[in-house]
Amino acid sequence: MPHLTVLGTGEMGSALARSALANGYRVTVWNRTPARTAPLTDAGAHAATTVADALDADLIVVSLFDHRSVHAVLDPVAGHLNGRRVLNLTTTSPDGARELSRWAAGHGADYLDGGILATPDMIGADGSRILYSGARHLFDEHRHLLETWGAAEHLGDDAGLASLYDLALLAAMYLMFAGFFHGAAMVTAQGLPVKDFAVRAADWLRAMAPAVTGYAEIIDSGDYAAPGQQSLVFSDISDIVDASRAQGVSTELVDVVQRLIHRQIDKGHGADGFARVIESIREAA
Repeated sequence: MPHLTVLGTGEMGSALARSALANGYRVTVWNRTPARTAPLTDAGAHAATTVADALDADLIVVSLFDHRSVHAVLDPVAGHLNGRRVLNLTTTSPDGARELSRWAAGHGADYLDGGILATPDMIGADGSRILYSGARHLFDEHRHLLETWGAAEHLGDDAGLASLYDLALLAAMYLMFAGFFHGAAMVTAQGLPVKDFAVRAADWLRAMAPAVTGYAEIIDSGDYAAPGQQSLVFSDISDIVDASRAQGVSTELVDVVQRLIHRQIDKGHGADGFARVIESIREAA
């Protein structure tokens, strides 16, 4: 079996290493705090005492805190990266991933970037998905390993694409959860349990989720006036805002949505579909 090194044994790095061990791979681990590698060495991994010692592997997997920490760990050993294969699974920005790709190439290393759509406990289980971009040959060479962690998809040679999709999907997730929290605040203000609300919210959101594909077609076409859409005027959420205030609940989250809607209404697009809200978001950018 190929030999991989995992730099960084936080929760995610440890999950990746543990999954690789379970699938028969030779695994070397390194962490700035050596004691944190103990559970993995107990499971069969080899702990390197220095980063330089950890580089002798078929694949170097980087799972650190942020873009800056990747440079902090790899810059001192840059002279040893020639001919190495680096897979960065640290969350970075798209431009950060592109910079790391150029930096790695400048030191003779192949570079693949990844965006993990899973929590550590999901690695190696159904539902785990990891997006990759950058060196396609590196993805192909190590696809067996990558697929032991989760469904693997290569998005293209642009190293920033995995990060772009990762962060865009996380944005959708965080805002969905924030919407749930707002609704939970409304019902709990009346002394009702969140558990009952959560059951209904899960069913409702599950039923609504397929609508995103329809919205995608509208946005890609740019035809916000196509028939069958709910108009922006009809989408006004004043009732939600007023009901929230009546419950003593902050309206700062729903106020944002209301402003996005009314920015387009005020420009004369009230009869257009709700998807036109994306133009308010694009304008702000």
